[in-house]
Amino acid sequence: MERLFTGRPAHTDGKLTKNNLWREAGVSRATMNRATGVLADWDDHIGHSPASLHDQRQTQEMADLRRQLKNNRRERQQLLDQVDAAATVIAVLLAENTALREQATKQSAVVIPLDRTHFISE
Repeated sequence: MERLFTGRPAHTDGKLTKNNLWREAGVSRATMNRATGVLADWDDHIGHSPASLHDQRQTQEMADLRRQLKNNRRERQQLLDQVDAAATVIAVLLAENTALREQATKQSAVVIPLDRTHFISE
């Protein structure tokens, strides 16, 4: 139990589980289940050991990172949607611009003759 609580396991991955407790102790699970005093001591100390606090910090950090990843994915999708919307607007503006340039080119090529009678001074 001490090896697990101090974070120095010899026979397991060091996680604070009852499976690791009986494996570290080198006894069967049935033997561990009969050791009610040891199990009560385990339950009393499980939340206060350095390894437990480390596991709790890691669990919290993982939850925070998962939340951040979820938020980043949502933000990424929003940005992709904005890029798609902007590309659509740009395509429409380009088409309108092209049409207006063609219209302006056609209008400026038309020569309208002026009636000279309006410019003769009396």
